[in-house]
Amino acid sequence: MGIIEAITNEDRRIVKRYIILPMIITAFERDSRYIQEQLKTPGPYVDVIKGAIDLAHKDLMEVKKHFWLKGIKVYDEQTTRIGRRAKFMCRGYTSQIELRWEYISAEASVMMRKYLGLDISRFADTSLPEHLREKY
Repeated sequence: MGIIEAITNEDRRIVKRYIILPMIITAFERDSRYIQEQLKTPGPYVDVIKGAIDLAHKDLMEVKKHFWLKGIKVYDEQTTRIGRRAKFMCRGYTSQIELRWEYISAEASVMMRKYLGLDISRFADTSLPEHLREKY
Protein backbone atom coordinates (compact mmCIF):
# COMPACT_ATOMS: atom_id res chain seq x y z
CA MET A 1 0.00 0.00 0.00
CA GLY A 2 1.34 3.47 -0.92
CA ILE A 3 2.02 6.29 1.46
CA ILE A 4 -0.78 8.86 1.73
CA GLU A 5 0.52 12.21 0.56
CA ALA A 6 -0.14 15.16 2.88
CA ILE A 7 -1.94 18.25 1.66
CA THR A 8 0.24 19.95 -0.96
CA ASN A 9 0.55 23.57 -2.05
CA GLU A 10 -1.15 22.54 -5.31
CA ASP A 11 -4.11 21.20 -3.32
CA ARG A 12 -4.36 24.49 -1.41
CA ARG A 13 -4.15 26.45 -4.68
CA ILE A 14 -7.06 24.45 -6.06
CA VAL A 15 -9.13 25.02 -2.88
CA LYS A 16 -8.45 28.77 -3.22
CA ARG A 17 -9.74 28.64 -6.81
CA TYR A 18 -12.80 26.76 -5.61
CA ILE A 19 -13.54 29.61 -3.20
CA ILE A 20 -12.83 32.46 -5.63
CA LEU A 21 -14.35 31.18 -8.90
CA PRO A 22 -18.02 31.28 -7.78
CA MET A 23 -17.45 34.83 -6.55
CA ILE A 24 -16.06 35.79 -9.97
CA ILE A 25 -19.00 34.18 -11.77
CA THR A 26 -21.44 36.04 -9.50
CA ALA A 27 -19.64 39.35 -10.15
CA PHE A 28 -19.72 38.82 -13.92
CA GLU A 29 -23.43 37.97 -13.80
CA ARG A 30 -24.17 41.06 -11.69
CA ASP A 31 -22.14 43.30 -14.01
CA SER A 32 -23.83 41.81 -17.07
CA ARG A 33 -27.28 42.63 -15.65
CA TYR A 34 -26.14 46.16 -14.79
CA ILE A 35 -24.75 46.74 -18.28
CA GLN A 36 -27.96 45.44 -19.88
CA GLU A 37 -30.01 47.85 -17.79
CA GLN A 38 -27.77 50.91 -18.10
CA LEU A 39 -26.25 50.99 -21.61
CA LYS A 40 -28.00 51.77 -24.86
CA THR A 41 -25.97 49.13 -26.74
CA PRO A 42 -25.20 46.45 -24.16
CA GLY A 43 -24.96 43.52 -26.61
CA PRO A 44 -21.22 43.47 -27.35
CA TYR A 45 -20.28 44.01 -23.71
CA VAL A 46 -22.68 41.36 -22.46
CA ASP A 47 -21.37 38.91 -25.08
CA VAL A 48 -17.81 39.38 -23.82
CA ILE A 49 -18.92 38.90 -20.23
CA LYS A 50 -20.92 35.77 -21.15
CA GLY A 51 -17.78 34.37 -22.78
CA ALA A 52 -15.85 35.13 -19.59
CA ILE A 53 -18.54 33.41 -17.51
CA ASP A 54 -18.26 30.32 -19.73
CA LEU A 55 -14.48 30.22 -19.23
CA ALA A 56 -14.84 30.62 -15.46
CA HIS A 57 -17.43 27.80 -15.40
CA LYS A 58 -15.02 25.57 -17.34
CA ASP A 59 -12.27 26.31 -14.81
CA LEU A 60 -14.66 25.54 -11.95
CA MET A 61 -15.47 22.18 -13.57
CA GLU A 62 -11.72 21.47 -13.81
CA VAL A 63 -11.35 22.32 -10.12
CA LYS A 64 -14.16 19.90 -9.25
CA LYS A 65 -12.56 17.22 -11.43
CA HIS A 66 -9.26 17.79 -9.57
CA PHE A 67 -11.16 17.49 -6.27
CA TRP A 68 -12.54 14.13 -7.36
CA LEU A 69 -9.17 12.85 -8.59
CA LYS A 70 -7.29 13.98 -5.47
CA GLY A 71 -9.96 13.18 -2.89
CA ILE A 72 -10.56 16.78 -1.83
CA LYS A 73 -13.82 17.91 -0.27
CA VAL A 74 -14.68 21.37 1.05
CA TYR A 75 -17.23 20.81 3.79
CA ASP A 76 -17.57 24.13 5.57
CA GLU A 77 -17.32 27.53 3.93
CA GLN A 78 -18.01 30.75 5.83
CA THR A 79 -17.88 34.45 5.20
CA THR A 80 -16.06 36.24 8.00
CA ARG A 81 -15.33 39.84 8.79
CA ILE A 82 -11.87 39.51 7.22
CA GLY A 83 -12.62 37.18 4.31
CA ARG A 84 -13.70 33.64 3.47
CA ARG A 85 -12.83 30.57 5.53
CA ALA A 86 -13.18 26.99 4.37
CA LYS A 87 -12.55 23.66 6.02
CA PHE A 88 -11.59 20.83 3.75
CA MET A 89 -10.48 17.22 3.64
CA CYS A 90 -7.76 15.96 1.35
CA ARG A 91 -6.77 12.30 1.20
CA GLY A 92 -7.88 11.79 4.81
CA TYR A 93 -6.23 14.94 6.18
CA THR A 94 -8.32 17.86 7.40
CA SER A 95 -7.30 21.47 7.13
CA GLN A 96 -8.70 24.94 6.79
CA ILE A 97 -7.85 27.96 4.74
CA GLU A 98 -8.74 31.60 5.21
CA LEU A 99 -8.54 34.09 2.38
CA ARG A 100 -8.54 37.76 3.28
CA TRP A 101 -10.77 40.12 1.29
CA GLU A 102 -7.67 41.94 0.00
CA TYR A 103 -6.27 38.69 -1.41
CA ILE A 104 -9.63 37.66 -2.90
CA SER A 105 -10.02 41.06 -4.54
CA ALA A 106 -6.52 41.02 -6.04
CA GLU A 107 -6.78 37.42 -7.31
CA ALA A 108 -10.30 37.91 -8.67
CA SER A 109 -9.21 41.07 -10.49
CA VAL A 110 -6.42 39.24 -12.32
CA MET A 111 -8.54 36.19 -13.06
CA MET A 112 -11.41 38.32 -14.38
CA ARG A 113 -9.02 40.11 -16.72
CA LYS A 114 -7.81 36.73 -17.99
CA TYR A 115 -11.37 35.54 -18.63
CA LEU A 116 -12.12 38.77 -20.47
CA GLY A 117 -9.17 38.10 -22.78
CA LEU A 118 -6.91 40.83 -21.42
CA ASP A 119 -3.15 40.53 -21.01
CA ILE A 120 -2.31 39.62 -17.42
CA SER A 121 1.45 39.22 -17.85
CA ARG A 122 2.13 42.42 -15.90
CA PHE A 123 0.71 40.73 -12.79
CA ALA A 124 3.17 37.83 -12.85
CA ASP A 125 5.85 37.93 -10.18
CA THR A 126 8.89 37.00 -12.24
CA SER A 127 11.13 37.17 -9.16
CA LEU A 128 9.65 33.88 -7.94
CA PRO A 129 10.88 30.54 -9.25
CA GLU A 130 8.55 29.12 -11.92
CA HIS A 131 7.14 26.40 -9.66
CA LEU A 132 6.04 28.97 -7.06
CA ARG A 133 4.27 31.37 -9.42
CA GLU A 134 0.50 31.54 -9.40
CA LYS A 135 -0.98 29.71 -12.37
CA TYR A 136 -3.99 31.45 -13.81
